[in-house]
Amino acid sequence: MEKTKKPFILGLGGTTSPLSSTEVALAIALEAAAAAGAETELFGSDRLMALPHYRSDPAGLNQTGKDLVALVRRADGLLLSSPGYHGTVSGLVKNAIDYIEETSTDDRIYLDGLPIGLIVTAHGWQAVGSTLAALRSIVHSLRGWPTPLGVGINASGGIFRDGGCADPGVNEQLKLVAQQVMLRAEGR
Repeated sequence: MEKTKKPFILGLGGTTSPLSSTEVALAIALEAAAAAGAETELFGSDRLMALPHYRSDPAGLNQTGKDLVALVRRADGLLLSSPGYHGTVSGLVKNAIDYIEETSTDDRIYLDGLPIGLIVTAHGWQAVGSTLAALRSIVHSLRGWPTPLGVGINASGGIFRDGGCADPGVNEQLKLVAQQVMLRAEGR
């Protein structure tokens, strides 16, 4: 029997700017997932900034927080994208990840069994590696499956312009991480 449901891939991340290298890289990866047959949605800068600081009180969630939790519950896979701020995940992205705590009593707890592609941008290599390691640790703690490839991008050379990436190698890596998420998401 042929499977007709498209996998749903949630892209979560960015900065306070929708034109940031972090959000543009995420959008490129989401486009690759869509080209591979996924339904996708970007939860980026505007919605990240609309999230209040997470607190464990479902009655206190605003609509943006409720929407994020619903998207995570629906997801067959995620692409997480963070800037490397001071060697780790940005507070804006970490706050959004904290909302996943709302799924702690679901049948699928947290990100259990989901493929998670990781993308990190930074202005220099030092923060890229440590931020990617931090994201992997977070995903493991949430029972997710980080893809073998995590994309680390030194964006200091201005490779992101006009909503795209001028580096063919980076574009290929972003496509590959999306393909790796899709390989596992399609089997769900």
